[in-house]
Amino acid sequence: MTEKEEKPTLAELTTVESPGRPSPASMLESGEEGKKNKTRKIRKKKFEKSENIKISAPEKDSILIITEKPQAAQKIASALGKPEKNTILGVSYYEVSLNGKKIIIASAVGHLFNLTYKEGQKGWPIFELEWKPSYLKGRAAFTKRYFDLLKKLTRKASEIILATDFDIEGEVIGWNILRFICQRDNAKRMKFSTLTANELKRAYDSPLSQLEWGNAYAGETRHYVDWLYGVNLSRALMSSLKKNGSFKILSIGRVQGPALKIIIDRERDIKSFKPVPYWQVFANIKRNSKETTILELKHPKDIFDESILEIFKSIREGIAETIKSEELISPPHPFDLTTLQREAYRLYKINPSETLSIAQKLYLDSLISYPRTSSQKIPFSIEPKKILKALEKKFPEAKLALREKPVEGKKSDPAHPSIHPTGEIVELSERDEKIYSLIARRFIAVFSPDARTANKKIVLNAVNKEGNFITYKVSEKNLNDGKILKEEEDEHENIKQAQDNNGQLEKSSKGKTQKEVPITFVAFGLTFIEKGWTSFYPIKIDEQEIPDLIGRVKIDKIRIEEKETMPPSRFTPASLVSILERKNLGTKTTRSMIVDTLFDRGYLDGRSIQATPLGITLIESLEKYSPIIIDENLTRQLEEEMENIQLAKSDFQKRESEVIEKTKRLISDISKEFKAKEIEIGKELMKGIEHQRNEQIQNNTLNPCPACKEGKLRILYSKKSKRYFIGCSNYPKCTQTFSLPPNALIKKAETQCPADSFPKLLAIRKGKRPWEFCFNPQCPVEKEKREKRENQIENNEN
Repeated sequence: MTEKEEKPTLAELTTVESPGRPSPASMLESGEEGKKNKTRKIRKKKFEKSENIKISAPEKDSILIITEKPQAAQKIASALGKPEKNTILGVSYYEVSLNGKKIIIASAVGHLFNLTYKEGQKGWPIFELEWKPSYLKGRAAFTKRYFDLLKKLTRKASEIILATDFDIEGEVIGWNILRFICQRDNAKRMKFSTLTANELKRAYDSPLSQLEWGNAYAGETRHYVDWLYGVNLSRALMSSLKKNGSFKILSIGRVQGPALKIIIDRERDIKSFKPVPYWQVFANIKRNSKETTILELKHPKDIFDESILEIFKSIREGIAETIKSEELISPPHPFDLTTLQREAYRLYKINPSETLSIAQKLYLDSLISYPRTSSQKIPFSIEPKKILKALEKKFPEAKLALREKPVEGKKSDPAHPSIHPTGEIVELSERDEKIYSLIARRFIAVFSPDARTANKKIVLNAVNKEGNFITYKVSEKNLNDGKILKEEEDEHENIKQAQDNNGQLEKSSKGKTQKEVPITFVAFGLTFIEKGWTSFYPIKIDEQEIPDLIGRVKIDKIRIEEKETMPPSRFTPASLVSILERKNLGTKTTRSMIVDTLFDRGYLDGRSIQATPLGITLIESLEKYSPIIIDENLTRQLEEEMENIQLAKSDFQKRESEVIEKTKRLISDISKEFKAKEIEIGKELMKGIEHQRNEQIQNNTLNPCPACKEGKLRILYSKKSKRYFIGCSNYPKCTQTFSLPPNALIKKAETQCPADSFPKLLAIRKGKRPWEFCFNPQCPVEKEKREKRENQIENNEN
């Protein structure tokens, strides 16, 4: 690949169109225009009728392919031939010759246009929107170079092919470039799911004849609806504070609100939960009096009536039966985005947003397929056998993948297959390697044999001296009274349970009739006959061997264990993304971003997600004064209407207009309801803000100041330096400070330094483990660490 720096000529930069003939730049270069003391003789000519001078347009001599990101442009260029790399104003594009045609490949850098309100509108609600270039906003000023490059290249393009990501966002990005920069109504469309050379070549040779209009209009509709909701309602919240003489950046959105309410509802369940005592009963068996216990069996029902326990205490023998069987455990289905995010969190505690970011990077490096997919299918068009063969270099277990048809899930996606490796292998960083290996092993697993297990179940029926079965009466009410089960999806919902799930409380039908229940005890054993896919995929299935028991046996001891029902677990980032998917709130791409936004706005805190006082107050005030804002049914209905646009075959503009007009009506109704109670809402929000501020001060307060002995040290944040530091609460009287690690979120740890009794802190950086340290620079432990680091650096330099 050759690189050529292409600079605009001086003529292009200085020629200005104005009435009359423009001054050529050559005059500036030679200095003729600026010579002093030189007289010019002006000749008068008779007026003559001039001929019409035609200025020819640039010759349209190339095919222009437009990608979403620079990496994709480079990959496509390399796939189509031997590209020549050119650069204008720091932005690269590629030129390839193929079959006598000149092909230019250039990229955007994500969205080059953003929705904003038309000028002249103030306050809220605001309804009139338009697309404006992103570079008009300061933080996106860099996008102007890409904008200008595409505008220039378009002039010479006889044909345009869009090659942005094949989803609703990619279609909106491409459509905006096409209509606002290229000034064209339609274009051919490359469709691909990996950035491998073969697939990109096929996508170029067989493009779609036009844009995927369902994606384009559905995407644009989503932008309009989310803007109308998000900006107007966020302005409403801040306006309510302003009316009460306060200010704070707050936000609420079409999906943010219902998502936050789901978390608040879980928080309420936890706080209102009242534990209920229950008992689990176990029977210990020995072969003879000299042996230790060879087997412990468990009564399968949890006992909520303590009086029944007396019946169990008298049990001394039973009749045992051993039931043997074999079971096949199938591999889990291929990854769609949500299951990948869940699995990455289960195994490595990598948050969903980081998992998506890593997966996107792997996609751009041609290592995996497009990650934003709902599919759990593997089409044969991707040539899975070739991929498996290529993976053998790094994953020897790929040789086990002999299954002709892969195990697949129920979900499909018309745009992309499930997430899968491409077979290309490179060295990766630690966290990237974790996600890549997980995707590769999952892909190998779906083509690998089932695991085969030998299962053993022992059932022991308690009997009295006469050999009759012992029973007890129990009310057929909800035995699980007081317990709220988790709402998380099983991480391996398609894997058959091969082990006893000890501790799971039974839920029976409600009722008050008494029922005789036989007293039985059970034990489960499992050994692998063939490990199949479980030999390499990271899932734990414990083997346990138990002896056979048949006939009448003595029970050595009845063991009773008292427990209490547990409140529901708090959501993790991964389980919250799963809940949003199950409730059809948000999209596969936006769900993890919504969770991040709730954290960024100060509504949530902690790895095990907990609502903050501000988050709780926000939902409580909206429930009281404007519940429609957090109505998940309304959000879901809008989501379904936008999905219908995506699936439609015609009337796209009409469908889009209907959804947008409906949204405007909803916002108008909300604004009337909200403004009537604006001051009351603001007052309640201010209480939440104050409560949260006090809580943060308390959480960030450390030990007494060693300098002044009066104030207390606190973790503070400097907006100027954009980093945390420690200062004294007695400032400005006391100016004691301690520096802290940059580029990290600093929180108080729950431990003290054993060397100096200073409280330890946590430095939290994205993608890295939290680092616990003592902030006292005189701490002997920290001094020793610093000396070791300095010595190591010195040795490396020598």
